[in-house]
Amino acid sequence: MEVTSRFPEIDMARGIAILMMIIFHTVFDLSFFNIIPVDISDGFWRYFAISTASLFLLIVGISLTISRTRAAASLSGYQLALKFIYRGCGIFLLGLLVTAATWLYLKEGFVIFGILHLIGVSVIISTFFFPLKKYNIGLGFIFIAVGFFFSTITGPIWLLFLGIHPATFSSVDYEPLFPWFGMVLIGMGLGDYFYNGNIRKFPVPRVPGSLMRALTFPGRHSLVIYLIHQPIIILLLGVLTNTKVL
Repeated sequence: MEVTSRFPEIDMARGIAILMMIIFHTVFDLSFFNIIPVDISDGFWRYFAISTASLFLLIVGISLTISRTRAAASLSGYQLALKFIYRGCGIFLLGLLVTAATWLYLKEGFVIFGILHLIGVSVIISTFFFPLKKYNIGLGFIFIAVGFFFSTITGPIWLLFLGIHPATFSSVDYEPLFPWFGMVLIGMGLGDYFYNGNIRKFPVPRVPGSLMRALTFPGRHSLVIYLIHQPIIILLLGVLTNTKVL
């Protein structure tokens, strides 16, 4: 068991998720710009994308639990809740910037409720779920099950954030609360179980320093990397393949 200001295994796991995201988005862009014929809507790459988002959101949930434990040492009640509301609103605003950028660039299929919107809302409403502790794991699976049900029905565009949308809706990045907040809740439950009281409850294997640095760096700068990686990938593909991307 260990008390520490930062858990490197979480940064490493987040770094792995970021690298997986970059790989998938590179493949996505190769398909989107018809550079290489790749089917990303089914098979391996679809499951790769689901695994990437799931890992990232699990880490979001675990990190929320750890952050809440640390914040509770100096804050309580309304002030503690406001910390997460403000943080979530900031992330959601970044999601709105992604909405604006993709609307200007894509027009059709632009991001309305993508992963940043989801994380922002998840951070805001997480304060209502912290008291459930480990029971969030079971609740998370309920959210996932409801999400599968919602995916079978259609509805008005204003229910988009819940996972219900018109049959004609399409987006290059869509992660509604059902089922994806379920992964955050499972992460929150796991965080309470494995990092209760800001104490790691399990041993971690030694990792070579070079590998740790290579993975923890993107893990600690995941938000910045998320915001800039797609423009960089698109520009590089345009230069390397002489493809019109703008």
